[in-house]
Amino acid sequence: MSLGFRPDLLVDILPELLRGARITLELTIISVALGTLIGLVVGVCRVSHLKILNVPAALYVEVLRGTPLLVQVMIVYYGLPGVGINLGQMPSGILALSLNSGAYVAEIFKAGIKSIKKGQTEASFSLGMTYGQNMRYVILPQAVRNILPALGNEFIALIKDSSLVSVIAIEELLRRGMIVYSRTYNAWTPLLGVAMLYLCMTVPLSRVVAYLERRWEIND
Repeated sequence: MSLGFRPDLLVDILPELLRGARITLELTIISVALGTLIGLVVGVCRVSHLKILNVPAALYVEVLRGTPLLVQVMIVYYGLPGVGINLGQMPSGILALSLNSGAYVAEIFKAGIKSIKKGQTEASFSLGMTYGQNMRYVILPQAVRNILPALGNEFIALIKDSSLVSVIAIEELLRRGMIVYSRTYNAWTPLLGVAMLYLCMTVPLSRVVAYLERRWEIND
């Protein structure tokens, strides 16, 4: 049996790898959606002058960004059952990825909000808007436009980071590749197949993000 790259084996295992890629995309899309919601709330708290909002938000960001995602996945999956919370594999993976993504997205929102000139806030207050109305109707719409490329890059990063949930036996793309390896004892073929499928998911997204950045630079 050849232990090098085998095109015939790749053709045979491609459907199995594609099933893993589908799970990877499902994990990523759900986690990015939840992470964006978390990041929006935490990001708004981060720019608040109220310590009761700012301090917990800052602590959340520091802890989640300062610890490895792999450790966070294992804490959620192996640690939470110890306090009576049993989520299962997929929910645990989604929760860990969402919380981690939320910390990075929070900083993206914070930067986007701070990029808006203070004069616009002052003008909205002079028109009688409340802080919440100013944030909803004036600041956030502009901030979201500015940070969309960064959010796209976070989506790309999370596609790759989702491979870490393979440690809790979620059969996403990398896990599927390793299952094929354990069955065939051929590492090159499944792992190169895994790499190619990751590229197929991330490269088009990278091109979209680059296009948006160029277009908005021209419009500005």
